[in-house]
Amino acid sequence: MSLQYQHKNPKMNVDDYLNFELSSDTKHELIDGELFAMTGASINHNVISLNIASELRGKLKGSSCQPFMADVKLKVGQDFFYPDVMVVCTQDNESKVYKTAPVLIVEVISKSTSKLDHTYKRLRYQNIPSLEEYVLIEQDQCMITIMTRKDDWRSSYYYLGDEIAFYSLGLTLLVEEIYDQVDNEDVLTFMQAKKLIAG
Repeated sequence: MSLQYQHKNPKMNVDDYLNFELSSDTKHELIDGELFAMTGASINHNVISLNIASELRGKLKGSSCQPFMADVKLKVGQDFFYPDVMVVCTQDNESKVYKTAPVLIVEVISKSTSKLDHTYKRLRYQNIPSLEEYVLIEQDQCMITIMTRKDDWRSSYYYLGDEIAFYSLGLTLLVEEIYDQVDNEDVLTFMQAKKLIAG
């Protein structure tokens, strides 16, 4: 999804923001007291988000961990975000509209949000005590970047044909599963190569 700055003066506090969101037809993130409207996502963005959320949900069934998609807010200090996917493994607060203690956060990168996802959000998310893994998924090419607390938030990169071990959840996913039915050149080339190998 892309973000559009919505000028509000003075800056909004948490209570005003939460009340505003209840009556708004558009979702907004709150960053340093400023509102940012979330505009529509591309089809690829939606497919990727649904793929990884579905795969995680299936593999986490029966555990204490639960995946959430972009309609659930994440509160980080006084900021609020709508991660594309996050996994929460504890009852982290009493709120029915936001979470505070995810172990894994996934953002599907668009051209308009790439800088924010790589910089400000990365720094804010890494300060969440519960967070163990931050995942960035490209939609125009097939590349997944994963940063983990156990590796001091260094980046590891995964491509079609690779398997990703999410150590915080004790499960693995194929990159191919995450990009299933995504329409980009990398997926097309990969699928054609698989057909040739299959004969």
